[in-house]
Parts: sequence; C-alpha cells; structure tokens
Amino acid sequence: MRTSHYLLSTLKETPADAEIVSHQLMLRAGMIRKLASGLYDWMPTGVRVLRKIEKNCS
Repeated sequence: MRTSHYLLSTLKETPADAEIVSHQLMLRAGMIRKLASGLYDWMPTGVRVLRKIEKNCS
C-alpha cells in the first residue's frame, strides 16, 4: 500500500513552539496534532504506538 493512503501527515520542520525534543519528534512524526493552546489530539498512528507501549508495560 502506498504511503499516501495512510492517515499520516508528517512535518518537515519543527514547529517553533515545541521546545522538548520528544514533543518535537511526535509532532514531526504525525503522532499528535495541536488543536489549541495546550490542547493536543492523538492521531491514529500515535494511538497505535501508545497502545503498544501500554501493552508492553503492563
């Protein structure tokens, strides 16, 4: 399957308001999306990664 068919939107450059490295990487990888000041939404790829981490930690 082509990557254009996935629900994934990546960024080439780091947003200016992202200061923490993990925050920058999650935004650039398309795991989270900023909705408003201080509000973030998990994208499908990010939810999948989060579920895998929860599964491995418990």
